[in-house]
This record gives sequence, structure tokens and C-alpha cells, in this order.
Amino acid sequence: MNLTRSLEKKIKSLGFDFYGISSVDPSSHVDFYLDWLARGAHGEMHYLERRDAVDRRFDLKKTLPSARTALVVAQNYFQDDSVDHEGDESRAIIARYARGEDYHDVIRGKLRTLHSWINQSLEKEVQGVAYVDTGPILERELAQKAGIGWFGKNTMLINPKQGSYFFLGVLLMDLDITPSKAFSEDHCGSCTSCLDSCPTNALLGRDQDGAPIMDARKCISYLTIEHKGSIPVELREKMGNRVYGCDICQEVCPWNIKFSVSGSDPAFMTRKGLDGPTLLDLAEQLVKMDDADFRVSYKKSPISRAKRKGLLRNVCVAMGNWGSRECIPLLKRAMGDPEPLVREHASWALDKIQSTNEG
Repeated sequence: MNLTRSLEKKIKSLGFDFYGISSVDPSSHVDFYLDWLARGAHGEMHYLERRDAVDRRFDLKKTLPSARTALVVAQNYFQDDSVDHEGDESRAIIARYARGEDYHDVIRGKLRTLHSWINQSLEKEVQGVAYVDTGPILERELAQKAGIGWFGKNTMLINPKQGSYFFLGVLLMDLDITPSKAFSEDHCGSCTSCLDSCPTNALLGRDQDGAPIMDARKCISYLTIEHKGSIPVELREKMGNRVYGCDICQEVCPWNIKFSVSGSDPAFMTRKGLDGPTLLDLAEQLVKMDDADFRVSYKKSPISRAKRKGLLRNVCVAMGNWGSRECIPLLKRAMGDPEPLVREHASWALDKIQSTNEG
């Protein structure tokens, strides 16, 4: 059978919106990546600098020696459900991608199903390995080479038909398939909406070769998820009420404003409790929990990555930024939390509320 003729139909049946085929040639972003690491712009994400992981990012054959093809898929996760409560500082804002089920598990499961289908269709065992944002793979570079989109100034991969609200998955295989035409255009043009709107100035434009640059240490997504310690005081106010992740650079992107449509996969529809909960309700829940309770409550949710102390830390900062005296009782309870990280940020929030109300 002609695999390429039936592959698209199977991919669509699994709910993916786009796909493309990339070669497994060594990465062309080696120098940029190494320079970015040398500047420390990756912050505490030490897994990005491990020598073995760096080598594997640059050469896919160090992950799968027999690899001949990288099949890249993309699935839209946007939900136009108006749960952001724009302008309401009393509500917790959670990044769109984290409002449903954990995309790692969902997309990886679909890729494994696709891999099995390919084996059955060809009646042979095709060696392959699936990755969804957890392995040493430069997914966005592969997606660009596979024709799915271009690198925006916000570092996101942007598709001209749907914007940037989509997950990427990669299936490496020892199977020859004709590569797709790479996406070579840059449609950002002179637009600087994402750069101008980033509260912390984490986005630094493009380098001399046109690559978008980010200082992850200032990114709200990094601060609320990957950063495990104390949030720098000078950045706390700029976080506003975003307690897990940040979509600002995507929200202002003209390509998202014009072309984003709600995805249909129920796995990525907004879960109850993640639909813009009040800071008071979320803080009340977290203060009562222990780590085991948190793991149960956020099972199968990307939010589990922040852990209880991280999420409560973020909520304390958001309450301080809100500045309402309604937060004081909960913050005082948080001052008795067993985690020093929580106590520190609760103390900061109490001081800020007192200062705000005195002023």
C-alpha cells in the first residue's frame, strides 16, 4: 500500500490538525543554543544543559541510531471559553494549555497508536520513539522543517492558518518518507506586539541570524512553573494574577487574534476549577492540602508540575498584587505553612497589601 496516501487520513482521525515530515539531519541551531546556555538564559532548567541531552538535541541519531524520518504532528488546544475574566484581579489566570488534561500523556498516547498503525499497515516492525516536550528534541525546529510554521518573535511556532495555540509531538522512525517542504517565510514582519506586551521584558527580539531570543529567567511561565525557589522581588508585581504559565505573548499575536478557533478534543477542554477560579477559593483549597492531596487533586493535569508549594507561592504573589484586604486571613494562615517558600511569599503579599491600603 502507499503509506503516504493513508497516513494523513489516520493522523486526522486521531485529532491532529497538522503534520509534516522532517529529515533527521543534524540541527542548524547548535551555535545559537550553546550561546543561549552560556549566557545562563535558561535559568534553573539544568536538564537543558546536560552534555548527553545537548548532544541528543543536535543529533537525533543519538536517540534513535536507525532514525531516518521525523514525523511531526500538531494539535490545537485553544478554547474560546471566556474564562480569563480579563481585568478581574481577584481571579487566578491559568495558561490555556494547562486547563485540560496533561498533553504529554494525551499526545504521546496518540503517537503510539499511530506507530502501531504504521507497523500494522506495513506488516513489519518499524523502530520508533515518540516524544512530547519531555525528551531532548528540538520540536519547533523539526516542525519548521516539516512545514508546519515559522518561529515567531515570541519564540512560539506560528501556523498561518491557526496561529500558535497547539501542541507538538514527534515520532522518530527508521522509515523513509519523503520530507515535507520546510516553512521558510517569516510572517511576523515589523509587528512587535509580543515584545511590547511582555510585562517582564523576557522577549528580546531576533538575533543577527533572525532567531528569536528569550531570557527564560524573566518569563512568567518559567517563574511560575520551572523556577522552584523564591521569585525575584522585582518581578513579582509584573506577574499580576497569572498563577500558572502565561499566554500574553500569544494573546496579542495578530495571527491568534485572527485565526484561533476552539479545538474539539474533549481532553483539552477547560476543567472545573481551572476556569478562572477566585484567588480566595484557590488559596483556601491549597492551604488545606498536603502534598498527597495536591497530587490527587491535580492528577493528569500539567499543573502538577508546579507542586503544591509552587502553586501556593504563585497564588500568594497574585493576592499581594490584587491588594485586597480580603486576602489577609488566608495569607496569615499561609504564614504558618510548613514550606518556607510559601511563608516567604505570603509575608511579602501581606506587606504589599498593608502598603497598598495605607497608601
